[in-house]
Amino acid sequence: MTNKAIYVKTGGGFDVVTVGVSDAAKPKSHEITVRVKASSLNYHDYIVVSGMWGPTESRIPMSDGAGEVIAVGDAVTGFKVGDHVVSLFFGGWSEGRPRFADFSTVPGDGVDGFARETVTLPATAFTRAPKGYSDAESSTLTTAGLTAWRALMVDAAIKPGDTVLVQGTGGVSIFALQFAKMAGATVIATSSSEAKLAKLKQLGADHTINYKEHPKWGEVVLQLTNGEGVDCVIEVGGPATIDQSMIATRIGGHISLIGVLTGFDGPVSLITAIAKSIKLQGVLVGSREQQVEMIKAIEVNGIKPVIDKHFPLEKIVDAFKYQEGNQHFGKICLDI
Repeated sequence: MTNKAIYVKTGGGFDVVTVGVSDAAKPKSHEITVRVKASSLNYHDYIVVSGMWGPTESRIPMSDGAGEVIAVGDAVTGFKVGDHVVSLFFGGWSEGRPRFADFSTVPGDGVDGFARETVTLPATAFTRAPKGYSDAESSTLTTAGLTAWRALMVDAAIKPGDTVLVQGTGGVSIFALQFAKMAGATVIATSSSEAKLAKLKQLGADHTINYKEHPKWGEVVLQLTNGEGVDCVIEVGGPATIDQSMIATRIGGHISLIGVLTGFDGPVSLITAIAKSIKLQGVLVGSREQQVEMIKAIEVNGIKPVIDKHFPLEKIVDAFKYQEGNQHFGKICLDI
């Protein structure tokens, strides 16, 4: 089969994004062929496609993919034709401790991704999609959903009665809000938009803080928690927010270091982390086992992702420019 695909030339940049074709091979014994129906945008994808951290060779972008199985290899037992599946960020990490510290195996970065109509990959590069989910909804789970799940449920091991702080209204933060409420936690959410703060309240946030009005929002968090601080922070900002996150965290609390929205480098006052015995945990998505567990929990609890807007595959640059404007609430999806 020959199928439509998006390519980003070496080095990246919106002006070098083109539409082409990609051949989907017949599946080998342990492979499946998937008709990709949707992908969702992440900041990592934006970094690659925009050229901030462009590919070293021509690349099909997008790390997230969901769709329908249209062919299976003769040794595949976990999937059949007609099944709906969702991709993995790390297809080679099945279970246990983290196995990767770079993006050399990540779709859309080190290898070709899911901005294409059809793909053939090892069956282990997918899990089944949640029952009742559209393909677009499933495509939000690969990166954003699993990152939030691992941060809260695996690394921080939150429990009922804990307090969780989430930053902003991107995909990871909204999933974290939903998972935290599912687990019986109190959620404090930040944003610079009153309209977005109102939406966070509707999703279940117990307290909201406008960080533009309260630049020392860590102190506000302490006030909201009777001076104790939160049990876990979903830290997506990076250098410009980590100091306030440490102020907001309780003694012995947990900060999940996930995003670098404010840059890769910057001064950080580590004395707060030392004095308060804070655990700083880097999080780079998760394993196949964790994705399977997350999907089971999603089905039992009826959680649905928040999708802000859909774009057709050919409008991928428009989708990234929309993401760049930071007006979205939740995920942006490509319909393929």
